[in-house]
Amino acid sequence: MADGPVAELLLKRLEQQDGGSGDSLDSLGLAVALGLDHQQVVGAVKSLQALGEVIEVEQLSSKRWELTAEGKEIAEEGSHEARVFQSLPAEGLLQSELMKFPFGKVGFSKAMSNKWIHLDKNASGGPRVFRSVESVQDSVKEKLQLVQQGQAASLDEKEKSEMKKRKLLTEVTVKTYMIRKGSAFSTTITKQETDLTQEMIASGSWRDKMFKPYNFDALGLMPDCGHLHPLMKVRTQFRQIFLEMGFTEMPTNNFIESSFWNFDALFQPQQHPARDQHDTFFLLDPAEATEFPMDYLERVKKVHSEGGYGSQGYKYDWTIKEAQKNLLRTHTTAVSARMLYRLAQQEAFTPVKYFSIDRVFRNETLDATHLAEFHQIEGVVADYGLTLGDLMGTLKEFFTKLGITKLRFKPAYNPYTEPSMEVFSYHTGLRKWVEVGNSGMFRPEMLLPMGLPAGVSVIAWGLSLERPTMIKYGINNIRELVGHKVNLQMVYDSPVCLLDS
Repeated sequence: MADGPVAELLLKRLEQQDGGSGDSLDSLGLAVALGLDHQQVVGAVKSLQALGEVIEVEQLSSKRWELTAEGKEIAEEGSHEARVFQSLPAEGLLQSELMKFPFGKVGFSKAMSNKWIHLDKNASGGPRVFRSVESVQDSVKEKLQLVQQGQAASLDEKEKSEMKKRKLLTEVTVKTYMIRKGSAFSTTITKQETDLTQEMIASGSWRDKMFKPYNFDALGLMPDCGHLHPLMKVRTQFRQIFLEMGFTEMPTNNFIESSFWNFDALFQPQQHPARDQHDTFFLLDPAEATEFPMDYLERVKKVHSEGGYGSQGYKYDWTIKEAQKNLLRTHTTAVSARMLYRLAQQEAFTPVKYFSIDRVFRNETLDATHLAEFHQIEGVVADYGLTLGDLMGTLKEFFTKLGITKLRFKPAYNPYTEPSMEVFSYHTGLRKWVEVGNSGMFRPEMLLPMGLPAGVSVIAWGLSLERPTMIKYGINNIRELVGHKVNLQMVYDSPVCLLDS
């Protein structure tokens, strides 16, 4: 029966009370009288309370004894000991056979204590159980039936305690309600309005309606909100570290670069394997860039093909056709090249510290650790007199802020840095040294054609964003972190990233 019909029955019972509004109804007694579950009556009481002053309610708490599931079974079938006694024929029963009954073990022990049965250990065929008395009285069953009939008071505390110990009885707290007529009592249930509408105001019907009072203490539902992807959380941590070290963020919103800025400006030869289509995504439309700083382009062409600035160059025929090819940038170092060129155009050089965190694109074979697009983190420092020691010291401070303190440096080769170093850290979980970044000092062949003063050095380093994120969040396959196969529940559930964990 729904709350609505139960509420109507409750109101009619209240109306029939002889003593006026002072008489009360007990919710538990009402449930018994109507043959309903008590919770149905409680639900109706709650519904009527929400209508205002229709009823007055006082909550009472009391304790009572109830039968457990096993107690209900015994009240119907008999106690374990009585069932053991009744299962014994005149010639007795093997103890091993008796123990096969569900009630055998407990019943045997209790019946033996009551001296209803005895055990003959020397009987032929094995120990045999016999009756010791002609008949028994199942007092346990009778007592449980009394409790079932609401006469638990007829049992003394010792009997109740014994039943509770046998897990046949349990004491429960019952919450009941005393219900009286309220100041706005009515047998007609009128739904209260929750909103004052434009139509009510225009027609004046609001005067005849009952409005539900506002609950200013209610917190309401939490609004749905966005969730930060783990990559974005780790990116925020990296960005904060750079800002704490006094770096300025570079603009990285141009995913498309010309080969000139992506390769040539970095003193990377035009026949380098990285320029092949199996390593780089080239564009078909627009296929070529047309605007370049021509004086700078000529200096880059000369240092590639003829040498200069103390370098022999690469000694090949440099072509602008190759430099014009548009591509999806393969590294954010192309952005660093643009920023350093812009710095060189200033009237007076000023030391700078730049950083960037953004996407780059490579024509990679997809596997558990490689994607065709990923994020590159880059730091660049330009100043007079910088040395390899400055690079190593800056790297140590940077990685210490990441929680990485054990560092090793290994000589490496990059087309646009000399010297170059790969950075390794000891991974305690893997128990081995793993590469965490790459670094170096930009070559004079890259810096001097830009117009930077001869005494200016530039140190730089970079690493991926995905690798530390996978380590922090325990993700083994990069395709579970980025891409169309990502489980969005992972994004919702991911904890705040702690870089010192």
